[in-house]
Amino acid sequence: MKAVIFQGPEIWVPGWVVDLDSFHRWVDSDDVPEHVRIDYLQGEVWIDGSEQQIFSHLRVKTEFTRVMANLAIELKRGFWLTDGLRVTHPTTALSTIPDGTFILNKSLQSGRVRMIEGAEAGYVRIEGSPDVVLEVVSASSVHKDVVQLRSDYWEAGIREYWIVDARSEPLTFDILRYTVKGYVAAPVRAGWIKSVVLRKAFQLTQRADILGHPLYTLSVR
Repeated sequence: MKAVIFQGPEIWVPGWVVDLDSFHRWVDSDDVPEHVRIDYLQGEVWIDGSEQQIFSHLRVKTEFTRVMANLAIELKRGFWLTDGLRVTHPTTALSTIPDGTFILNKSLQSGRVRMIEGAEAGYVRIEGSPDVVLEVVSASSVHKDVVQLRSDYWEAGIREYWIVDARSEPLTFDILRYTVKGYVAAPVRAGWIKSVVLRKAFQLTQRADILGHPLYTLSVR
């Protein structure tokens, strides 16, 4: 099994990890450190144990979680889950953990998305095509987020791929819409981007907080 290691500890991938099922058995075992992000992309194990930057990564994810979780309650059409949810798509040989995921109720009702139970209790991941996934770019994930996952998420039939890069100013925020030929960036109109899935427009802005650190605001209309 080929392993692509960006940063972090050297992790030995057992020889019996040969497909998506065996990957899940391994990644759910005690042999894998919890703080290391490990994905299965097109038959390769991708390992990233780098630390997440507070302002250009964690603070961005926090703002999306704050806004999107409340929006989901308001819309009553689905729910938002933050970083930690493993998304799998067997046909695409995809198993990854986005920085955020939106699942419409109708996607669960139709079977487009299924909840997968863990070995002990409760649901631990989803299988299928969630409606929106978010990735916040970090220094160690540029190629994966911009190239690899853009291809994989499209092949998995995910309707919108939201991608943010706040490592430098001005930040970039794109909503990539699914088309039969690939993802196409939604047009930006006066700083606002429309989500067809959620039927709302979004704007992500940056300013300094009282200590001079980057502070992000995700606005919705």
